[in-house]
Amino acid sequence: MFRLVGLIIGILLAAGTSRRFGADKLTHLLPDGDRVAVRACRNLLASTDGVLAVVRPGSEELTALLQAEGAEVQICADAKQGMGASLVFGVRARPEAAGWLIALADMPWIAPTTIRKVADALRSGATIAAPCWQGRRGHPVGFSRVLGPDLAALSGDVGAKAVIQAYLELIHIVDCDDPGILQDIDKQEDLNFLKKLKSHHDSRYY
Repeated sequence: MFRLVGLIIGILLAAGTSRRFGADKLTHLLPDGDRVAVRACRNLLASTDGVLAVVRPGSEELTALLQAEGAEVQICADAKQGMGASLVFGVRARPEAAGWLIALADMPWIAPTTIRKVADALRSGATIAAPCWQGRRGHPVGFSRVLGPDLAALSGDVGAKAVIQAYLELIHIVDCDDPGILQDIDKQEDLNFLKKLKSHHDSRYY
């Protein structure tokens, strides 16, 4: 594999509406006191060359929180069209990147070391890189700049699934011991993810 030269930029998708959660989940406090999106942003910042957070109009509090962490924040006017629109907006906003790590702001428990391994897979020449825990592929997913046109052509609420399906044979799987790659927050009870892990006597994740 060739060695990729250039910046690996994290695109933090933070423009959802939190319908199932019943409140703004991205600014909600985790059991340890961190905000959901702040933790996700911090983990992404620790493992990439920079983070662009994509938010929806009217997200002043979230914008301030993410900027305080060191992320660039841009407002996607078309966010209501779905995740695909936010992803396209983020990729087009950072066209100079050598690769993008697409991360979800409602997934705060992904270990920075896992994110770094995905970024390093891109740097080592992977076209697509994704973490895998116990045979299940998760987030974040990394894309090389060669797939920029494919990502920029997405629309709707399907995210990057169409691009992944089109290039399945090119995915570099990054095995990890990190269940956080699968755990998002949709409902209030999802906040108890770490307590569930603790009850299974796995002290590595709390």
